[in-house]
Amino acid sequence: MKYSLDRQAGVPAYMQIYNLLRQDITSGAIAPGAKLPSKRILAGELEVSVITVEHAYALLADEGYIQCRQRSGYYASFGAGMNPAPVKKPAAISEMAAVEKDMEDFPFSALAKTMRRVLSEYDRRILVKAPGTGCPELKVAIAAYLSRSRGIEIDPEQIIIGSGAEYLYGLIVQLAGKDSIFALEDPCYEKIRQVYEANGARCTFLKMGSDGIVSEELERCNAAALHVTPYHSYPSGITASASKRHEYAAWAEKNGAYIIEDDYNSEFSAQLRQIDTIFSLVPQRVIYVNTFTKTLAPSMRMGYMVLPEQLLQRYKEKLDFYSCTVPVFEQYTLAEFINSGDFERYINRRRRKLRGK
Repeated sequence: MKYSLDRQAGVPAYMQIYNLLRQDITSGAIAPGAKLPSKRILAGELEVSVITVEHAYALLADEGYIQCRQRSGYYASFGAGMNPAPVKKPAAISEMAAVEKDMEDFPFSALAKTMRRVLSEYDRRILVKAPGTGCPELKVAIAAYLSRSRGIEIDPEQIIIGSGAEYLYGLIVQLAGKDSIFALEDPCYEKIRQVYEANGARCTFLKMGSDGIVSEELERCNAAALHVTPYHSYPSGITASASKRHEYAAWAEKNGAYIIEDDYNSEFSAQLRQIDTIFSLVPQRVIYVNTFTKTLAPSMRMGYMVLPEQLLQRYKEKLDFYSCTVPVFEQYTLAEFINSGDFERYINRRRRKLRGK
């Protein structure tokens, strides 16, 4: 391999190695199944420590781009025909929801302090009705957070705030048009189907394999929208591999369909680095949905979706009459909580604890 690192780039060496290898793996320059050089050999070529290369390989393995085979080395595992990861056991509902014991580390005093500051500094602004898509302060805070944490670069205007993911699913059906066909993972969280069908959508189901929806099932699908939970889908516990996420993106582009990327609970991934979102691969074909119900507290019924530009225009034409369903005080409080850094410090503490387990 003829790689070189830019010592003046301001990017850590392990991330440069990660980016170079990932680019060659996804482009096909490194063929599926090809063996990568040993950590020691690559470290010698690049004049870096073995630990630096080890860190880059660990990130690539975490995301499913390479596999480590005991006593053999590392092999590219991205692309069609590769053996996916072993089937995971179904996830227990207790693993998928925030429960009381998870609240022990929650910075309640910081949240209470933020609430008092909002009452003091925002004063009577908390009595003014929010714009229909949500308070600008919160949308700006979420956009900045997504840029830092998920590599998603968007205009805050693309964000729609609503009282939880279920409310947002209903808006998505209205954007797609009633009687549209929505493809869902099989198995999937039952409430997803219930909400879509209650809003007039028709649902079809695509069987899950060990790394996401079975390729043959996806290939024959002609739905207008595909709802996927790439991280820790319930009840299967499956996390979609990097190859599978690219496959979802290619399907959407080929069929002119939209993907609803339900990124539920992904903040609590114990992996070294967050796996790339499908949104980052095809932002024009993906509706990104997330909620603060799991990351903060079950009582905080607040979620958001990021719409592609084309759907944002359709939203303004068809659904702009809706009022925001989240109280203004809670929106200002969450915006301040994110901007202060308290939210991400809490997330990072939880992730370190999970990684330790």
